Amino acid sequence: MTLDDLRGLIRTIPDFPKPGILFRDVTTLIGHGAGFAAAVGHLAARAEADGAEVIAGIEARGFIFGAAVAARMGLPFVPVRKPGKLPVPVLAIDYALEYGTDTLEVDPGAVPDGARVIVVDDLIATGGTALAAVELLRRAGGEVIGAHFAIDLPELGGAERLRDAGVRVQALLAYEGH
Repeated sequence: MTLDDLRGLIRTIPDFPKPGILFRDVTTLIGHGAGFAAAVGHLAARAEADGAEVIAGIEARGFIFGAAVAARMGLPFVPVRKPGKLPVPVLAIDYALEYGTDTLEVDPGAVPDGARVIVVDDLIATGGTALAAVELLRRAGGEVIGAHFAIDLPELGGAERLRDAGVRVQALLAYEGH
């Protein structure tokens, strides 16, 4: 399937979660077997071209895309979790949200020192969560060489913030507006 075909599988929901927002819903893509397989194939081809050795996914939809990419490539998958989900001592990072803060955690032994890591998630918006994940994976010893997304919302500036942090960013699809 082409990227244009994949675009047709993403549902847009107006005024969610609040008025004026166009929510880009990947659940319709995930629910389409051939479409999801094609999206994973496109992401895996890009990760392979970048020389990925480890795939990391951000909770929750990044687990869906990232684990599938890692499995397709035969690479390790590292989950970047919300607090309190890992049964071992963790590395943690707090990051700012629009209203407050949140935390991400990773198993400190999950990333081999110097491993070339690609972060995978469903969507990049403002970039706060992705930047926190990158920093956390770097603290864990990884060399984060890229961040790959199904969708980019360029007007929100997240991809640019990641590039400013030295991370190569790729997205299968970009949507204007937010």
